[in-house]
This record gives sequence, structure tokens and C-alpha cells, in this order.
Amino acid sequence: MATQLRRRGRDSFVVLERADGVGGTWRDNVYPGIACDIPAHLYSFSFRPPADWATRFPRGPEIRDYLQRTVDEEGLTPFIRLGCELVDARWDAQAARWSLATNRGPVRARMLVLAVGRLSEPHIPEIDGLDGFSGTVVHTAQWHPGVVSGGERIGVVGTGASAVQIIPHLAELAEELVVFARTPAYVVPREDREFSAEERARLLDAGNARALREQLLLDADRAFAQRLRLVPDIDEIRDLALGHLAAQVSNPLLRQALTPDYEIGCKRILLSDDYFPALERPNVVYEPSALTSVVENKACAASGATHDLDVLVLATGFEATRPPVAVRVRGRDGQVLDDHWSAGMVSYASTTVAGFPNMFVLDGPNAALGHNSAIYMIETQLDYVLGALDYVAEQSISSIEVTAEAEAAYTAEIDERSAPTVWLTGCNSWYVDSRSNRLTLLWPGTAVSFRERNGTFDPAPYAVRHGESGEPMATPGGGAR
Repeated sequence: MATQLRRRGRDSFVVLERADGVGGTWRDNVYPGIACDIPAHLYSFSFRPPADWATRFPRGPEIRDYLQRTVDEEGLTPFIRLGCELVDARWDAQAARWSLATNRGPVRARMLVLAVGRLSEPHIPEIDGLDGFSGTVVHTAQWHPGVVSGGERIGVVGTGASAVQIIPHLAELAEELVVFARTPAYVVPREDREFSAEERARLLDAGNARALREQLLLDADRAFAQRLRLVPDIDEIRDLALGHLAAQVSNPLLRQALTPDYEIGCKRILLSDDYFPALERPNVVYEPSALTSVVENKACAASGATHDLDVLVLATGFEATRPPVAVRVRGRDGQVLDDHWSAGMVSYASTTVAGFPNMFVLDGPNAALGHNSAIYMIETQLDYVLGALDYVAEQSISSIEVTAEAEAAYTAEIDERSAPTVWLTGCNSWYVDSRSNRLTLLWPGTAVSFRERNGTFDPAPYAVRHGESGEPMATPGGGAR
């Protein structure tokens, strides 16, 4: 967002970053094995020069460096306030401004863009006695080099994307590693590799990198047919995952415990070539039940088994469907965003929210994907927001707010699109909000269809106020698109 504003000649903006550096989830997550599950050239900004990626799937530090280079080369440092956390945001209707309280003082802004992401607030599960654990407890997003040194008895809670990346590394260090698995995951081959010197040189050409990115995008979008449970697509991906399990796990009892009992794609499909082999190591125990309680250094599973541990690693994901920032944002008439989202996140065009004028949300309601690049989706939203900003400037508008009717119509559209997908087949998935059983995190379609639907700003479903004096609200065009 900041890059695009700068390139358009806008310099009256500020980026508030609560941490001491840029990089977001790639700054925070430094656990062993951290990497992206999207190919590097698809997980890149289309508007930046090609990066010299070393491997097909980029490692966390490489992505973090890529983001820092973007800040440096685009001249964004003067516009970023590090160590500046949003405490409260309130819409001032009379002034048509957002009044922000931060730990570094107040900020007034005409427009507010919430770009906090969905992987910023670690989810800490409710486990009896966790606070009294006599060893070390750490979430994967809060990892630091001193967590393990070798020879510890380590427990890992969770079997999601972070877990399958960190477990092979911890298995090599631990005296004993216990994996608490409430639900097994479908895992397919990762097939990562290093790029040759010739490939890296060729992909530094902007045209070659763009062609590869477009091909990767279309290839990934074809996987959406699996999420629609279309045959033979879903059968093929299921066979691939179960075949991968059979090829890598020789122990029949372990293989049975690792076989999911839900439809593939309902939860995130994971990529790994070393997760299953790690579970067959003699120092690894696969506990096929949840961790329910902790008493001093004893971890008690739902099965009744207990394990003595020195370190407990929580690979338990993030508060994705209930963003904590929502309790800090108050819109028109003092409405709290968290209350507006009390039954799950809703929006219009996955970017604006009724009752919250001059506010845009990136990577929020129904703006993520389970099969393609988040970067592509965010860039689509950027085009929408920039279009809105241009419209506001051209029309001398002081405030713009999507109507409740448009938001309701878009929500109904999302629900209709979601109905035939695998995500609503009944598994306990972080994609679905448990309060409403609605799909609120993912876009129920392809990445390309998201751009077709939400890539161009249309003022029709918005109520606007002209000038600074508070002229009557008007809805140009009327109705919802």
C-alpha cells in the first residue's frame, strides 16, 4: 500500500507498525524450518523488480529480506513509525476524520487502512495448568534461538503448517519429541528444490518472471476444482495425499493414526517431504489426541497418556477469524467493529465495512485463499482501495461508506458461493467462524474470480458526504453491485 501511494505521488500518509521492524509474519516467525508454501515467484509483488530467489519455495529469512529491500528501495522508511501500536481508533463524524490513539501519541487521518493481516495474533489454546508448566512454553510465532539447545524432551501441540515444518528439525535435536495431534492433516509432496544459476539468471528478467508468475497463478487456480469437490479433481488430490502417506510411513498403526477422517481440503492441505519420516524416528511419539492438561512437567493427553516434558511448543495457529484489532476500532455512532463482527466477519468487496466510513480492510473478510497466493489477493484489494481514493479526491468527498444493504447482499453472495465447497463439509477448520458456521476467512472462488469481482472500485453501493461542512449523505447510482 505504501509503495503504491508513493508511486502515485502521495506523501501524506503514515504506516503504524507495533514491532521494531518490518516483515510482519515473516519477521515474527523464525522457528526452524519456516518457509512459504507458495512458489517464490508467485509470492512476490508484481510491481517490483524480480527477486533472486534461491529455491522454489522461499525460506522465511529470504522473504523478510525481500520485504526490507522493498522498504529501502521504495524510500518508505520516513513514512513508517516503528514501535507504534494502535490503542484505539474512533470515527469523528463531524470532522470526517479518524482519531487514532497510539502508544506514541495521537494521529488524525482522513482514511484508515487496517492491514494487520490474519497471522499476527497467536492463538493460545485453553489447556488446564498451562501457566504452571515447570518448563518452557513457546508459541511458534514467538520462537527465539534459546528455546532448545539439544537433548530436551519436547512436546509439540498441533499438526498444521507450522507444525509440519518445525517437527522434522526438533526431532533431530530432542531426546524425545511428543506430537499431540487432535486431528491428522492431509500432506502432499512438497518437491522443493534449489534453482540453478542459469534459472536464477533467467528469472531476473522481468518478462520471464512475469510469465512464470502468471503460469503459476493459473496452475494454482485449477486446484479450486478440488475445493468444489468436483470429480476427478478431488479424487486425484486425495489419492496423492494418501499415496504420499503410504509411501513414507511403513508402520501400519502409525499410518492409520495419520489418516484423516474428513474430506481433503476442508482443512489446509500441507506440503512436506520430511514430516512423515520424522514421525517414524525412534525418539518421536505421535500422540493421536489433544493435550488437555499440564501438571508441573507432565503433559496429559485426552487419551489418558502422560509425558514428561522440558519444552512445550504451541504450533496452534492464529486468531484469524476474530482479529483482536476489531475491539479497538469504533465507527459511526460509536459502533465497535468487534460487535459488528460478533457473528463472524462481514464486508463489501472483502474490503469495506458498513458503519465504518473511510475505512478499508486488507487481507480481512473472505480475502484469503486456501490454494493460491495471498500477495495476488492483496494486490487486487490495493487496486480497489486506490480506485476509491482516486474517486474521493476527484469528487471532493469527505466521507464514503458502503451501505448496509450492499454489505448484506455481498454476504449473501459469499454464502451462496461457499455452499458447495469442501470447507463447509463439517470439519473443525480455522477457515470457518464457529459462531455462525460461515466461511469468513476464504474467498470461495479462484484468485482470478476475486479480481474480476473485487478488483475495480465502483461507487454505486456507497453513501458519500461532500465537503468538510457535513452536507447530506448521497448514494450515487443506488443499490448494490
